[in-house]
Amino acid sequence: MRKVFVGWDSREQVAYDVCAHTLNKHSQDISIIPLKQNDLRERGLYSRDESEGSSTEFTYTRFLVPHLSEYSGWSLFVDCDFLFTRDVNELFALADDQYAVMCVQHDYTSKTATKMDGQKQISYPKKNWSSCMLWNCDHPLNKQVVPEWSNEKSGAFLHRFQWLPDDAVGAIPLEWNWLEGEYDKPNDAPAAIHYTNGGPFFHDYWNCDYSQLWKDEYKDMTGEEYSRPPK
Repeated sequence: MRKVFVGWDSREQVAYDVCAHTLNKHSQDISIIPLKQNDLRERGLYSRDESEGSSTEFTYTRFLVPHLSEYSGWSLFVDCDFLFTRDVNELFALADDQYAVMCVQHDYTSKTATKMDGQKQISYPKKNWSSCMLWNCDHPLNKQVVPEWSNEKSGAFLHRFQWLPDDAVGAIPLEWNWLEGEYDKPNDAPAAIHYTNGGPFFHDYWNCDYSQLWKDEYKDMTGEEYSRPPK
C-alpha cells in the first residue's frame, strides 16, 4: 500500500476533501494520510511556535514524512490544493532509488502579487518544489531528517533541500505539479493540477483555470453543486 501524505489546513478543508476524492477516484492500493498539525502536536512530533511565519498549517509538517514512513520505502507528499486526473501510481512508477527526493523543478517568478486569502506572494529559489515530493524514505541522506528538523530548521533550509547535494534531487515531469495561474493552460488537463495561488474554494479564484473541473469533482463527491464562498 503506497502512502500519500496530504497537507491539511483548517482554512482549506474542502480543498483537502476534493484532493483525497480525486486520489481515490483514479488510484488503487494507496493510503491517504492527512498531515493535521494539531494531531502531530498531540503526538509530540511537532512543536514549532505558531507565531513563526508560515502560509499554511503544513508548511513544515511535510518534512515529517520520512519519520512517519518509518524511514522505509517511497512516500508521496502533496499540498491539499491539488486535483488529480490520473492514477498517482504512475507517479510512483517514476521513483528512482538514486535520488533522495524527486519533484517538479519549477523555475519561475510568480505572475501574481497575492495568493490564497490575500497573502503576499513571495518569490524564492526552488519555490513550489516541496509542494509535491516523492520521498525516498530509506535513502541514507534522509535518515537525518528527524522530527526536530520540522521544529527547528529554517524554511529556506527545508524547502530548498539544503541537506542534499543537487544530484540527490531528481526531476519529475511538470504535469505532476502544474501550477494554475503560472503556466499556460494546455489542451489536455495535467495529471495533477495545483491551485497554488487559490482555487474555487476561495471567492476571488472562482473562475480560475480548471475551476469547473474542480467544481465537477466536488459534485461527484457530494452530489451537490458547490456554492461560491463569501469574501
